[in-house]
Amino acid sequence: MPLLRLASVLKKLTPPFLKSSVTSLALQIIVVALIFYAAHGLLSNTQENLEARNIASGFGFLSLESGMPIGNSLLPYSPIDSYGYAFFIGITNTLYVAFFGIVLATLIGIIIGIARVSNNWLISKLAEIYVEVLRNIPLLLLLFFTYSLALVALPIPRKSLTPLPGFFLNNRGIYFPRPVFEPGFWFVALAVLVSIVFAFVIHRYATRLHRRTGRVIPSLWLGFITMVALPAMTWWLIEPPIVWNFAVLKGFNFKGGLVIRPEFTALMTGLVFYTAAFIGENVRSGIQSVSVGQINASKALGLPTGVTMRKVVLPQALRVIIPATTNDYTSLVKNSSLAVAIGYPDMVSIGGTIIGQNDQAIEIIAMWMAVYMTINLIISLVMNWFNAKVQLIGR
Repeated sequence: MPLLRLASVLKKLTPPFLKSSVTSLALQIIVVALIFYAAHGLLSNTQENLEARNIASGFGFLSLESGMPIGNSLLPYSPIDSYGYAFFIGITNTLYVAFFGIVLATLIGIIIGIARVSNNWLISKLAEIYVEVLRNIPLLLLLFFTYSLALVALPIPRKSLTPLPGFFLNNRGIYFPRPVFEPGFWFVALAVLVSIVFAFVIHRYATRLHRRTGRVIPSLWLGFITMVALPAMTWWLIEPPIVWNFAVLKGFNFKGGLVIRPEFTALMTGLVFYTAAFIGENVRSGIQSVSVGQINASKALGLPTGVTMRKVVLPQALRVIIPATTNDYTSLVKNSSLAVAIGYPDMVSIGGTIIGQNDQAIEIIAMWMAVYMTINLIISLVMNWFNAKVQLIGR
């Protein structure tokens, strides 16, 4: 091999004093010392520049009153709250987008990936066009397009579209009824929890019985019936556990209910469909990595196409799909920072406003980096654990 030969030549040419372990340790200490010296010089220079411009450093500003409104907030917020709490609202908005973006992009990506290897020519080509188009369009441009479409294509509140009773669609957002939980709701929630546990126990028992005796129990159907019947009976026996607060048009806008703003809709649409194109390619490559003999063997056993895909192909394809999809998940989280371009108040948008009011750019940028790194490290840890679980173990 050329690389092995090159390594052998370099080893012969290396002076003897560099081969000493003491010399190697000394060199490492020198490199680390130079790194710390450069970091100290950078910090000192930054501190001097901040003092020359009368800009105070530190995180004390986080306890000051923010005085800025936030249009989209999952938690109660008012302008009299602190900068620290405002930044926390931005973090929750970023996590909200990241969570639902990952879930929806995964579902659409799986569908696209399976469609790419479909025997149906039309479905395969449509999926290929989807992937090739979205992968070659800048995400920022896609966000601008979806945001403009949400504002231009939808009517004003007085002429709202009503696809379902209580649902209103206009250029201010999507309005729908807000559930108000009554005291009896917690009994229904407990019934749902108990039914999920019971369904899990049934499935585990059925799996062990099948492995031991070969008998098949329809555990999925039994679990589904349990998860529907028990909460439904609880709902029927007690008072209405939920009442609905409907949105009502008052003046120039709707009041009451819940609303999904156009900024959030545009951001989710762009992120989900863009990331799904990459995940779809991961799924396609994973499926095609499975040996054709596995598929032929399942056909010889008379397994339907759907069962072959679920039980034979996808479990083996996961070892190829997961590593690449992990990268796409982290990219989705980082790409959510483009929300600032369409006005959605994520962490970057709110942090930018704080910088404009306090000139605390270094602190805010450091907080951005810390939060994004923490989120992506958690995603990587979870996906690496899952990847280890689905790896094929040789005998």
